[in-house]
Amino acid sequence: MIKWFSLLTLVLMVTLTANVAFAQEEGGDGVAAAESSTVGPMNLGAAMGAGLVILGAGFGISKIGASAVESMSRQPEVASQIQTAMIISAALIEGATFFALIVCMLFNS
Repeated sequence: MIKWFSLLTLVLMVTLTANVAFAQEEGGDGVAAAESSTVGPMNLGAAMGAGLVILGAGFGISKIGASAVESMSRQPEVASQIQTAMIISAALIEGATFFALIVCMLFNS
């Protein structure tokens, strides 16, 4: 429980200070001021969405890997078929993950 609390605290601190850390001084043409006005809840939502996508993909691929290794240990004679199915499933999850990340990045801009 303490590990999750410290992780959540770290994420919250990085999220709240990221805007200040990447701030720029205003240029002569005022471009920086116009760009900084678009930073807000929309960017935070896109970042949270991207994080959830990565967490979901990691959880899905880890479940596939664990199940595949367990199946291979129970039936070593079909290990090559299980490995092929595992790689195909992991590739499909990665494809969906990349699509979701691109959607999050498009909503960010």
